[in-house]
Amino acid sequence: SQQHPDSVPEMGEDAVMSVGPSSPPPAMTEEERQELQEELVKVEDEILTLSQVLAAKEKQLADIKRKLGITPLNELKQNITKTWQEVTTSTAYRRTSETLSQASLKATTAFSNVGSAISRKLEDVRNAPTFKSFEEKVETLKV
Repeated sequence: SQQHPDSVPEMGEDAVMSVGPSSPPPAMTEEERQELQEELVKVEDEILTLSQVLAAKEKQLADIKRKLGITPLNELKQNITKTWQEVTTSTAYRRTSETLSQASLKATTAFSNVGSAISRKLEDVRNAPTFKSFEEKVETLKV
């Protein structure tokens, strides 16, 4: 197996390598084994080439973004804005928003009704004869 000093082992590859070469299964001829070995080297080379091409493309992308003034922060802001727009236009969000709005109106009405009931009760207490006589006694003490 040809190893490239600058290649990074893929997940699981280092575990396979650490076990060491195993003997070929009995049904495999030396010729088949050699073909597989050559195919292995070829695939490893292709992976290395693709990794190098990907790295070059990522560098090119970063250069283009830099020239356009696109910073990671700008990208993050755009992504957040786009995601928020997607969320707020979703059916689930609209339904939830409508439900919360209705619940808010009902709660406001309920609190208003409770407040009115308390005000009426306090007025009733204030107009009750017992409270009137108590109020008069307090007034006479002030004088």
